[in-house]
Order: sequence, then structure tokens, then C-alpha cells
Amino acid sequence: MRFDLIFKHADMFIDGIVMTLELTVASLAIGMLIAMPVAVLRTMRLPYIDAVLRGYVFVFRGTPMLVQTYLVYYGLSQFEFIRDSFLWAVLRSPFNCALIAFSLNTGAYTAEILRGAIEATPKGEIEAAQAIGMSPLRMLRRIVIPGAFRRALPQYGNEVILMLHGSTVASIITIQDILGAGRTLNGKYYLAYEGLVTAAVLYLALTFLIAGAFGIAARHLQAHLRPASTR
Repeated sequence: MRFDLIFKHADMFIDGIVMTLELTVASLAIGMLIAMPVAVLRTMRLPYIDAVLRGYVFVFRGTPMLVQTYLVYYGLSQFEFIRDSFLWAVLRSPFNCALIAFSLNTGAYTAEILRGAIEATPKGEIEAAQAIGMSPLRMLRRIVIPGAFRRALPQYGNEVILMLHGSTVASIITIQDILGAGRTLNGKYYLAYEGLVTAAVLYLALTFLIAGAFGIAARHLQAHLRPASTR
């Protein structure tokens, strides 16, 4: 292992970490904004709307994120009317293309996680809210959504980790993320594995931190479910 070259280019890997976190956090935030209304509307079983939303979820869960990113980055630029429109100011940036593809992808997965958590709301909670005269909107905001978030937290933690790992696709479209930094190091010095091993260690460290953070959050939010200690 050429540790001297790894430390010499530590700034490149730091920039890669920043880029990876920016892309992952932004994608997860936008994906959550997409997932919330999709999940709620899917639980309402509105015929035509549900068919459209079901199709969106099926397409983005059923195709690889690499293909989705390629279609956004390379595919849309093939249409002249897009290059001549205001959309080109957005789609000409590799970061924006990756952000769009990643957000739509994680939005589909998160919507299914939240839909399942919403539908798992105990009937007793719904009946109690109706008994005290809560409106459907207020019940959704005060009872259903908070409870769904607590139930969905472990699964959503897995989605965040998968999104972090999936962000390696960004390096394929010239974005210098963690993997991109590792590939650059290998290519510059004709190395076999130093850059990739460094990238793997950094992804492992970030995964450890994310899993720990979600574990702490889950214990805090679900503390009321643990049996009281007895003397």
C-alpha cells in the first residue's frame, strides 16, 4: 500500500467526502418531499392517481439507478428542444442530473417505506382520534404521520445507507465524489487498489456513523415502548 500517496492527496478525498455528503443529503431531502405526498395519496386508493403513482414507484424501484442516471445525463441532452429551453441550464450540470435521478429513485423507495408504516397505524389510534372529533387532516398530522415516522425509522436508515452507497454512480458522470477521488488516484499513479481501498474505508466509516445515528434516534423515539424497569 502506498500510504504516502494516499496522505499526499488527502485533500482530494476530503473534497470527495464533501461532494458525496452534499449529493446524498440533498437527494434524501428532495426524495422525502416527493415521498410524503406519494405515500399519503397511495394509502387513499384514489383510482387514477394511484395508478400513476404506482407506475412511478414501479419504474424507479424496478430499474437500476445507474440506468436512470444515464438516461437523465445522456438521454435528455439528445433532444434539441431541451437544449434550447430553460431546462438546459439545469441539465447541463452533472451534479444536477445526478441529483434529479437520485432524488426520484430514493423518493420511490421512501414512499413505499412510509406507505407501509402509515397503513400499519393501529386502528385504536385512529378510532381514538375520531372519537375526540379530529378532522382527517389533523389526525394525519398529529397521529398518523408521527407514528409512521417512528415505525419507518429502521427501514429508512437502511435506505439512507443504500443511498450513500448508490451515490458512487455519480463518479461515472464525471463527479468527483469519494469513489471518483479513488479512481483518480489510481489512474494518476497507475495503482491497482490504493484509491479503491481508501474509498471503501471512507464509505465504511460514513456507514458506521449513519447506522449509529439512526440507532440513537430509534432508541430515543421508541423509548416509550420499552417496558419500565422494575426494582
